Amino acid sequence: MATYIFGHTTPDTDSIVGAISLSYLKNKLGEECIPTRQGEPNPETQWILNKFGFEAPELKTSYAGENVYLIDFMESSQSPDDIAEATILGIVDHHKLGDLKTDAPLEMWVRPVGCSNTIVKQMFDYYDVEIPKDLAGMMMCAILSDTVIFKSPTCTKEDTKACKELAEIAGVEDYKALGMEMFIVKSDVLNATPRELVLRDFKDFNMGDSKIGVGQLEVVDLSVFDTMKEDLFAAMKELKEEGGRHSVLLLLTDIMQEGSQLLVLSDEADKIENAFDVKLEDNQVWLKGVMSRKKQIIPFLEKQF
Repeated sequence: MATYIFGHTTPDTDSIVGAISLSYLKNKLGEECIPTRQGEPNPETQWILNKFGFEAPELKTSYAGENVYLIDFMESSQSPDDIAEATILGIVDHHKLGDLKTDAPLEMWVRPVGCSNTIVKQMFDYYDVEIPKDLAGMMMCAILSDTVIFKSPTCTKEDTKACKELAEIAGVEDYKALGMEMFIVKSDVLNATPRELVLRDFKDFNMGDSKIGVGQLEVVDLSVFDTMKEDLFAAMKELKEEGGRHSVLLLLTDIMQEGSQLLVLSDEADKIENAFDVKLEDNQVWLKGVMSRKKQIIPFLEKQF
């Protein structure tokens, strides 16, 4: 019986590439594994897949009765609806412990690093399995994406070490230049609807009795959003109502200025203000130095909820 490996509901580069890289490793170790995805690859991820000659994993949203490995998440809110009917054999992740439960012991590789593919690279090293050139290139790009080319506060020495070693395997001399090329692709927000933009990197979190949705868009120039804020707020309002969410937040992150404009729709805006010790003006505020949802947004929200 094959095991399926997949990332969170709205996949980013780390979760898509992680499903591919972890599946490759597991197959080399004699475990039959198939990479899958819960949603569509974003433009950055598709660019990376095309560049290194890979197909996107197959789309699969139901896993009842299946054996699964999770990568880049362990929250029920980011899982398939029938995850409770699947057998979780293992988790590879770099986030906080989530609320998922298992019936049996499982393999866990959870480390406080900037990217799940950094952990997968360490697994390759641990098992002494060689990484193919093109796969190494994709894993390197996943690390550059998740760490915002090493600018994110989540980035560790382990991430930079893994990235450099993967670049060497991939034959990429100037990996930071490739990272900037990748982020320019990521910054293309003109060819997507406001709803697609809000959902491009969107995660739900269960906090107390409240469901909080937090999206993030990383660009090289924040001015691209100057004329579309109203439309983004309209899309956020739809998502808030459709999903019965208490709050929907959208981080517009400028990787050059190293900060984020936070857009907020909430039943209790004061809780959001208290979380970050700010005052919202027109439901938004600039957060200097904030680039990481995982490290600089979620923990502060959870304290409020």
